[in-house]
Amino acid sequence: MKKEKIEAAADDILFEEINNELKNEKMLNFWKKYGLAALIIVVAALACAVSYESIIAWQNKKAQSWANTYTQAYNLQIQGDYDGSIAIFKDMAENNDGIYRDFAKMQIANILLTQNKIEEGCQALQDYIDDPEANDKLRDAAIIKLVSYKLDNAPADEINALLDPLIAKGGSFVNTAKELKAMLAIREKDTDGAKEIYTDILSAQSLPESLKLRAQNMLAVLNESDTE
Repeated sequence: MKKEKIEAAADDILFEEINNELKNEKMLNFWKKYGLAALIIVVAALACAVSYESIIAWQNKKAQSWANTYTQAYNLQIQGDYDGSIAIFKDMAENNDGIYRDFAKMQIANILLTQNKIEEGCQALQDYIDDPEANDKLRDAAIIKLVSYKLDNAPADEINALLDPLIAKGGSFVNTAKELKAMLAIREKDTDGAKEIYTDILSAQSLPESLKLRAQNMLAVLNESDTE
């Protein structure tokens, strides 16, 4: 249940932010690929036959094509055709240099974990985290997901190495990362450390009510255990 809540929170934030950034991502990729000089050459060669609006329309059509491909792969995943879904997502990861490349890599990891291929799924997440071209927000989501699967058994140093930079950076996942760090402290029997982290979480502004309630409940349990 713990993992499902963390994943749901990460996915909600991710979908909200990905929709806001998609338009800018398409334009950024266009300029990266072609550059201003190439665009001038193309416009001159076509003698203005292709307008700027036509270029944008072409780019939007290309993005829509990737969106349709993603939907196809996701539908196969929902239907349980994991091999077919992974095959499409792998093709997207290899042939798209925008946000769909990143999201495809994340979905491959999700499918592997859904199939209970924990080691392979975690490795896919780690590979994405280590990718220097990974989308920052998606990398943060991958860190949260990876830690949620490693929390029970991985060495504390390994988990801290994933969470500490995320906490230092701040952002959408900072309090979720702190909550995972508190759980790690409990696992390591560091009750005082866990209480300190939960207290820090409760001091945050605009804290989601569900996280606030969990932190309050955990503090109550930890304080009660100290009196026994």
